[in-house]
Amino acid sequence: MSFKNPVLTASGTFGYGLEFADLVSLDELGGIIVKGTTLYPREGNDYPRMAETAQGMLNCVGLQNKGVDYFCQHIYPQVKDIDTHIIVNVSGSSPDDYAECAARVDGLEKIPAIELNISCPNVKQGGMAFGVTPEGAASVVRAVRRRYNKTLIVKLSPNVTDIADIAKACEGEGADSVSLINTLMGMAIDIERRKPVLSIATGGLSGPAVKPVALRMVWQVAKAVKIPVIGLGGISSTEDAIAFFMAGATAIEIGTANFIDPTVSVKVAKGINQWLDNHGCKSIQEIIGAINE
Repeated sequence: MSFKNPVLTASGTFGYGLEFADLVSLDELGGIIVKGTTLYPREGNDYPRMAETAQGMLNCVGLQNKGVDYFCQHIYPQVKDIDTHIIVNVSGSSPDDYAECAARVDGLEKIPAIELNISCPNVKQGGMAFGVTPEGAASVVRAVRRRYNKTLIVKLSPNVTDIADIAKACEGEGADSVSLINTLMGMAIDIERRKPVLSIATGGLSGPAVKPVALRMVWQVAKAVKIPVIGLGGISSTEDAIAFFMAGATAIEIGTANFIDPTVSVKVAKGINQWLDNHGCKSIQEIIGAINE
């Protein structure tokens, strides 16, 4: 699978792309990863479910969406002719859920790939996320690969002991690519009310604060697998993106920065070209993994 440029928008931060159409030229993006989609509709968590932090934000939105059938019937007709790759982020509560959701997306001609969110809780195993063990990650990828025939990206959780082992487990079950990192688990407390700020106490931390962790994990995974690695986590500038390429990423996703500047992804894509020109590079391939250790 090839992209017109290596800058994608991260799931959950760019809606379905349609919401940003008046603010940015969508066809200048390498791809749009739409918000998390599940087999059945989900209401998400109670409010409050977002909180600002130093250099970032916490969220516990809870995958609110109207389900995959609604996407296929109502959203797909509106996004299928956007001149960029539309990728569906697929979530679930069991391997069968993931597989069925993926199978329904598989039938959509102009959706060339899905991104599996394996940071979801496994309801059959006490709520532990699928993505925190190689076995759990492998079980989801295996189930989806049986029923999904296009490009399969697996989004990895950073809340693990060894992310490289989990990436290798996904590769072993047929993943075409891995993307990382998803959000780090965090918390905020209102000290006057003596209560957590978020309705379910904890949430996912994203934004510039997580970039050093994301960069380290991308570097580790890129050395451990042979499949392409997509880097994300705190990217908000051209310089951030270049650092991820040098760590081994072949593409990047921009997430939280979209809330600050809706045009940031297009700016970064143009900035990458300018940086390459300024440094005498003919292609981004020249800098992927190109750090001196």
